[in-house]
Amino acid sequence: MPRLFWLGSPFFSKALEGRGFDIRSTDFQEMAVFGWDDIVRMAGFEPDVLVVADKSRPPFVTGVESFPCLTVFYCVDSHIHSWYPYYAQAFDICLMSLRDHIPAMLGRRLTQDRVWWTPAFAKDDDRPRPQTFQWDVMFVGTVDATRTPKRHAFMSALRDRMPGLAVRTGDYRSLYPEGRIILNYCEHGDLNFRVFEALGCGGCLVTPRIGHGLLDLFPEGQALATYPPDDMDALVPLLEGLLASPERCATMRREGLALIDAAHRAQHRAASFMASLERLPDGIVERRRAKARDIHSQWLRMVYLLFAEQLAPPYLKQKYLEAARTDARRV
Repeated sequence: MPRLFWLGSPFFSKALEGRGFDIRSTDFQEMAVFGWDDIVRMAGFEPDVLVVADKSRPPFVTGVESFPCLTVFYCVDSHIHSWYPYYAQAFDICLMSLRDHIPAMLGRRLTQDRVWWTPAFAKDDDRPRPQTFQWDVMFVGTVDATRTPKRHAFMSALRDRMPGLAVRTGDYRSLYPEGRIILNYCEHGDLNFRVFEALGCGGCLVTPRIGHGLLDLFPEGQALATYPPDDMDALVPLLEGLLASPERCATMRREGLALIDAAHRAQHRAASFMASLERLPDGIVERRRAKARDIHSQWLRMVYLLFAEQLAPPYLKQKYLEAARTDARRV
């Protein structure tokens, strides 16, 4: 049985179990950098497939350009990190959460057939609960003047025009049933997990019209409603119109949930990933390893030097300086 090791944020890793692979996974919270020997030690075997799953932090796997297995970079936060398109060139496959950012990954070493659009999804526990409708509009997430300044300003202004707005943090699954409408705001213009979570929980979702395939996945007005990003004058009448039409809201809840259950849960992302792996031609790993030095010098070395310069902990500085060396040990 082929062996797959998943390192980083879990995403749909659990849904891969029982699909023909021996699956092991490890998440971690400390700042760390791992090489091939670390991967083998953590996995308990030499993997046939390695998935490095986005944790929105400095590159935590180095030397990947020479690893002797199929390598996959699961890229979610491309809207935040400008170095991702360079780091991704060291991998055989790149999973992209944000469709509109796929072109940034191309034109170097990765080709269109090696970059797979893998949108966010609803988690297994994202299910409808009994509705209480204590608020007209509910937003659940971080609203902080420092961390999310655009969202903070927008929600403050919206509260003045929509007294029935509730802004909360905490367990969204228990909070969403309190809102007749679930509001989304995309600080960085990304198709975020909140879209899938809200629909999976049976919410009537209003979200910015941000691209990344949003309306290809969920038809406008059928599964959700959209507003132009940051356009308060468009959002307020949209919310008022929905609140005046409970039947329309109920239809959107049903349609949105049906689409999630049909195509946008973890099991669907796992099935698509495994099917794509089966279609890969032979020789991918060998061709990448043959060009390992070029990959390192063209796309990785400057990334590692950048983090060696920026990071304070001496341990991490040393790790990235070692990774930047052209004579670094190869597997």
